[in-house]
Amino acid sequence: MPDDGHRYELVDGTLVMSPSPRPLHQRIVARLLIALTMNCPEHLEVLPAPVDVVLSDNTVFIPDVVIGRREDFTPTHLAGVPELVVEVLSPSTRLVDLKLKRAKYQEAGCPNYWLVDPALPELRCLALRDGVYSQILSVVGDEIVEVCEPFPTLLSPAQLVAPHGR
Repeated sequence: MPDDGHRYELVDGTLVMSPSPRPLHQRIVARLLIALTMNCPEHLEVLPAPVDVVLSDNTVFIPDVVIGRREDFTPTHLAGVPELVVEVLSPSTRLVDLKLKRAKYQEAGCPNYWLVDPALPELRCLALRDGVYSQILSVVGDEIVEVCEPFPTLLSPAQLVAPHGR
């Protein structure tokens, strides 16, 4: 792939390009990394993009944040199903994150899929229940909640988007 600042993903053999993330997007990713890493059990690892998640020979995603079992990380990618994928919604990726990626991660058996909407701000946590994603948590604004899956973590959507750390 060209080194042009864009993110390239492979979906069922089709190349999909996304523009570089914006500062607000990266702020959310950085704050999620801090919160998740502080609570992450030793057998798991929390990493930011760009990390390839290889779901099949013709489907490779680069989630904003991924948590996987340490033994599933190779020198080049995550081989196997992640424990958690987090996507920060943006106008250019919103539909792909809400529909396509959600369906592909569900099909692959990824137990947890989170969506952060900076505009509200909102955190939606989906968990696999009988092979289908169910929303187990939705929090908007200043509320601080404890997310229990894949491990306990305290999060607040407003703190994720705030221009200064708290």
